[in-house]
Amino acid sequence: MAVLDTAAGRWHQQTQRQIRSNLANPQMKITAALLRVLTWWNGQTLNTQIWTALFGELVGNDEFGNTYYRTKGGKIDPALGFERRWVIYNGYAEASTVGPAWHGWLHHTVDTPPTEETVTPRSWWKPHRPNLTGTSAAQRPSGSTLAQVRRPKATGDYKAWNPGR
Repeated sequence: MAVLDTAAGRWHQQTQRQIRSNLANPQMKITAALLRVLTWWNGQTLNTQIWTALFGELVGNDEFGNTYYRTKGGKIDPALGFERRWVIYNGYAEASTVGPAWHGWLHHTVDTPPTEETVTPRSWWKPHRPNLTGTSAAQRPSGSTLAQVRRPKATGDYKAWNPGR
């Protein structure tokens, strides 16, 4: 079993109740503050927090709790030639938790953020699923060493290559 398949491997998947109870403890407040300053994978770093407070404009939130920002007033960055857009993840920074609509907006594929447009969902649209690689829910085709079903032994339909022939 891979480390990510265990409870210890899911350290980043805390519920909001667990986070609030941890933050009520003074020692946990210090730990949370240090994690925010020293790590980039837990939501946002201190620099991102300062940049967002000074130059960011809230655009919206998605179903995963991620928050999306752009430069205040849609100001064009002279170095880039377009406005800056960024996401602050809810918890562990996992890019696959960004849905298709927000992904298109972040990468300037569409100009209008999903919060400003009315999209009628089609009956054939499937809900967004994050990348499940490394988890117990990952796809494991038959023949994979991690699959539950073992591949049958070769039955003679396969002939090994021999360089001497």
